Amino acid sequence: MNLPTSFPASSSSAATSPDTASSQPRKTTKETHPHLPPGLILDENGKVCKVCNSWADISKIKKKGPNAGEESQGKKTLAGMGGFASMLNASQSSQSSQSSPSSSSSSSSTTTRSIPVSTATDEEGSTDRTNCPPDNAALGRSTWTFLHTTAAYYPLQANERQQTQMTNLLESLSIFYPCNWCATDFRRDIKKNPPISAVAGRESLMKWLCARHNEVNQKLGKEEFSCEVKNLDARWKDGPEDGSCD
Repeated sequence: MNLPTSFPASSSSAATSPDTASSQPRKTTKETHPHLPPGLILDENGKVCKVCNSWADISKIKKKGPNAGEESQGKKTLAGMGGFASMLNASQSSQSSQSSPSSSSSSSSTTTRSIPVSTATDEEGSTDRTNCPPDNAALGRSTWTFLHTTAAYYPLQANERQQTQMTNLLESLSIFYPCNWCATDFRRDIKKNPPISAVAGRESLMKWLCARHNEVNQKLGKEEFSCEVKNLDARWKDGPEDGSCD
């Protein structure tokens, strides 16, 4: 999303009033945070928000270069699910999903096993973060995958209870999405484009979510995905006709 992409941070963000939260994220600057790279998104408590930034941005904290972070202050703020999450820099290009290579879990010298933490690198030399907390791109990609797939399996004609439950799901997501400003963006989006009629059935819900996702792609300057039902089914339910996903 911008989950919202697009798309409040866990427990703390849930307490944030939807009406007082800013539509734009607070960021570090050379003046306000001289010890940090400029352009990092902050949470509602003024701390660097890991789930609101990309791993590349977070890694600049260690480098502390004089220009670290400046080049990514623009589009990275839209990552997610976003948007739903930013939500946003959400690497949602054409709704493509990618999987990270698996990493082997490590154990301590004692009989107690430690939580798997990967420090391995893949063939291209990038760190395998399979067992690391998600950044904004991973969270946004996973959220969109869940939403689109859920819509693909939604009843063709939903009853009143199912419609209410789906509406509650979407509204809850706009409150509890871990990236708080992404959640705010999505709240405003669904207020402008309420899913009242969309939750009536599978096809209308699929198209509605596709439109929300394309708004994020538009902000990111990415190609929009066709919202025709046959294309959505091929992407999220049945797979392409050539059988390449069978």
